[in-house]
Amino acid sequence: MKGVKFMVELVVSQIDIENLQIIRENVVTFMKYVSSVYGQKKGRLLDIAPQVHEGAKPFFYDEIFVETLDLDLNSGCTYIGDICQHNNFLLDATYDYVVCTEVLEHTLQPFAAIDEIWRILKPDGLLFISTPFNFRIHGPLPDCWRFTEHGLRAILKNFNILELNSIETPERGLMPIHYTVVAKKLSSCK
Repeated sequence: MKGVKFMVELVVSQIDIENLQIIRENVVTFMKYVSSVYGQKKGRLLDIAPQVHEGAKPFFYDEIFVETLDLDLNSGCTYIGDICQHNNFLLDATYDYVVCTEVLEHTLQPFAAIDEIWRILKPDGLLFISTPFNFRIHGPLPDCWRFTEHGLRAILKNFNILELNSIETPERGLMPIHYTVVAKKLSSCK
C-alpha cells in the first residue's frame, strides 16, 4: 500500500471542542497570571511560535521588549528559526523571559528545544510553558508529543520548576487536559 493515501472524514468530538476551549482560556489565564506575578521587571522576552493567536505581547507591560521566533517564513515574527536547533542569531543569555505556549508538542526534538531555550535565557531567567495532554492531534503538523507531569520534570531538569499546574479531566483521574509550567533557569547546570 506504499504511496496510497486514505481519505478520512475528520469529525471533531465534543470532548475535543470542549477541551480546546478550556486550553485556549487557560493559556490566556496563564499569560495574565505570569505577566502580573513574574513579569514585573523590565527585560527582554522571546515568544516562540505565537502563530495566529495574540501571543504574549498584550499581557506584558511596555517595559518588557517582546520578540518572536517561528519556523514559518510568512509568520511575520522577529526571527525565523527552529527552536530545536542552535540559532546563531540568538545570543547566549539574552532573554529574561521565554514564552513557549502550545509549542513543545509540535517539535521534533523537544529536549533540544529546551536546551536552546536554556541557552538563550539569562541566569535566573524565567520560562513559561503550556502544553496539552488530553487533546487530539492538531495543527500545525507535526503534532508529535504529549507530556505528563513526569515528562515535563524530566525535560526541565536544568530548571527550577516554580509552578507546575494541571487542569484535570472531569471523572478521569490522571488524565489532565492541560499543563502550565513556570520554571527558572539554573545557572549551575550544563
